[in-house]
Amino acid sequence: MHFSADAILFDSDETLVSSMRSVVRAWTRWAEAYGMTLEDVARVEVHGRPAAAIVAELLPAAQVAEAVARLEDAEVADAVGGGVVPVPGAPELLAALPPDRWAVVTSGTRRVAEARLAQVGIRPAHLITVDDITHHKPHPEPFLLAAERLGVTPARCLAVEDAPAGLTSARAAGMKTLALTRTHKPHELDADATVTDLTAVSVRVTATGLEIAVN
Repeated sequence: MHFSADAILFDSDETLVSSMRSVVRAWTRWAEAYGMTLEDVARVEVHGRPAAAIVAELLPAAQVAEAVARLEDAEVADAVGGGVVPVPGAPELLAALPPDRWAVVTSGTRRVAEARLAQVGIRPAHLITVDDITHHKPHPEPFLLAAERLGVTPARCLAVEDAPAGLTSARAAGMKTLALTRTHKPHELDADATVTDLTAVSVRVTATGLEIAVN
């Protein structure tokens, strides 16, 4: 499949950065501190959602702010300690893109996102996090803001995601979608195309935009 676009918008976790083991370690330590297990946490939807929204379903409102800060500290510490690696194909694909033709759009906080991305050498010129928006995925606001910051039309963007919430957000923004099957099975991902990782994606920069091939 081929896509023609002006920009590519990437989710971060399990799209550019393989952070699952880091997430499991940080959430396990966090859950134990609040008398829970990782299985308790997994009873709510976690993929593609801000940590604050997940924590709010698990703890009383009075505890949420402190608990989110504690979790963020744990996630940053694990990332800085070498707990993340790049998704296969991500460094090569980003290297082929001009800085003003791509952005990262994540449900994570800026502090966590920057820590994880920096550990694998990814430093986007444009990074949209949960700290920048009012409505998080699956609302279209995060992707619409990214398109605005890049100065491109949403319909001329390709969104690359691994979670249903992110794909719903991108579709609602009017964007084409490519899903990575790293956290969900293909039939769970409503996207224009699906791939295992970014080694299946190549891009050619032209005078009029980007020509993206998905093998």
